[in-house]
Amino acid sequence: MSNPQLDGVRQHIDTLDVKIQELITQRAHLARKVADAKYAEDKNAVIYRPEREAEVLRNVTTRNQGPLSNDVLTVIFTEIMAGCRALQYPLSVAFLGPKGTYTHAAVLKHFGHSIKEVPLQTILSVFREVAAGTASYGIVPVENSTEGSVNQTLDCFVDTSLKICGEINLPIHHNLLSNSGSLQSITTVCGHQQALAQCSIWLDTHLPTVKRIAVDSNAEAAIRAMQESHVAAIAGKVAADIYQLKILDSHIENNVNNTTRFAVLSKQTTLSTNNDKTSLLLSVTNEPGALYAMLHVFADHQINMTRIESRPSKVGIWEYVFFIDIEGHINDQALTHAMQALQPYVSLIKHLGSYPKTMLTNVC
Repeated sequence: MSNPQLDGVRQHIDTLDVKIQELITQRAHLARKVADAKYAEDKNAVIYRPEREAEVLRNVTTRNQGPLSNDVLTVIFTEIMAGCRALQYPLSVAFLGPKGTYTHAAVLKHFGHSIKEVPLQTILSVFREVAAGTASYGIVPVENSTEGSVNQTLDCFVDTSLKICGEINLPIHHNLLSNSGSLQSITTVCGHQQALAQCSIWLDTHLPTVKRIAVDSNAEAAIRAMQESHVAAIAGKVAADIYQLKILDSHIENNVNNTTRFAVLSKQTTLSTNNDKTSLLLSVTNEPGALYAMLHVFADHQINMTRIESRPSKVGIWEYVFFIDIEGHINDQALTHAMQALQPYVSLIKHLGSYPKTMLTNVC
């Protein structure tokens, strides 16, 4: 039975859909003009500008008056920008694979789906592909809120000339995936060893007698679950979509605030957005009070340090390098003065990159 009021609302929606599509098409044509202007000046022009895309997304959230959430709108505009960017130049993004890992989810969250995905087996391979120019950008995990820093990534930063041009904070929500659709049929649960540990409470409660097998990645667990009906995998929603698995239960992690931070690798430097973060690698001189003096410089210049991590320098016994994240851009006046003031207390200063602060969202 026809409902005149409902029919009228649907017709209005259809009219708006046409206008929205027309505006997106206009935006795409303008994106091509931007590319033409860039290439006219420089045939090797950089198409992806992290500071510009961060500005667009911040403007979206500033304008937002509901009812759609900021998370939803940033996903929509990320995909619009990705499609327009692909018209200018198709980006290739390397990441720690296989497809369906949380690193893969971080790639899609940051760059959208209109890219060439390059899954690799190791973090070192990601650095090498970007350094060689085989991949335009790379994404690697840096730290997890419950497990701490990813040492492989930190060690790779010591020898690379690549820069961090962006960061991604990805909420890690584990799901139990299967192609059977029934908990009763599950005899084995596979997952990365950290994922199994992070879901121990749920597993002890719901599947206490089921065998648990640690594998190299949650994507590998999803592949096994796809192939064997009695196997369930602990993995993310991206893996469920890729390997066509059913979600038997979601958010099964012990800690609902579990988050992993990723770095975007590139050869380019990023301009200031006035809402940035800078990563540094420092080595202090081997004398009493050197570390204290280094930290005091940041305090004296009113620079907020958000993270400090030490790693063996691999040059001398019991010598260390420090990875430090601070607020601000390397070209800010306060940071410029701080870098100068640090010189007497450090034997090495390496700028790993200045980049827009991530927008905290619940989308993964």
